[in-house]
Amino acid sequence: MPFNKKILISSCLLGKKVRYDGLIKDYDILLLENYQLVDCCPEVDGGLPIPRPPSEIQVNGKVFDNNGIDVTDKFNCGANMALKLVVNENIKIAILKSKSPSCSNKMVYDGTFSGVLIRGIGVTTKVLEQNGIKVFDENEIEKALAYLSALK
Repeated sequence: MPFNKKILISSCLLGKKVRYDGLIKDYDILLLENYQLVDCCPEVDGGLPIPRPPSEIQVNGKVFDNNGIDVTDKFNCGANMALKLVVNENIKIAILKSKSPSCSNKMVYDGTFSGVLIRGIGVTTKVLEQNGIKVFDENEIEKALAYLSALK
């Protein structure tokens, strides 16, 4: 298959050391081997270090780390960089990390740093979806590929 269908993917899903805790986790992305993957980590691209304190979206929509530092601007910067990347690369879909305050497409932590998940989307996902990019998570790869195949 020619690489005419590109997918934006979270760098951490490719095993890159960009997670907030600096760890590498293995993800099964074998189904994506025939696609051109363009990776990004909006948090790192926005200027946050590795490792970094965990961050959560608060009720007011701002993002704070667990030390009480407002990191909203860095999250917004990374989201806008991801948007610029998909526009420049003519990408129509993204597969991003679930539960992430940047990348989640369904559930985020509730902002209390108590481990409670609530319905919601990450900062980058919101920006991408507002601009017509369909976002899936690492548990929806088959669904993402079916969606991509249906695009004309």
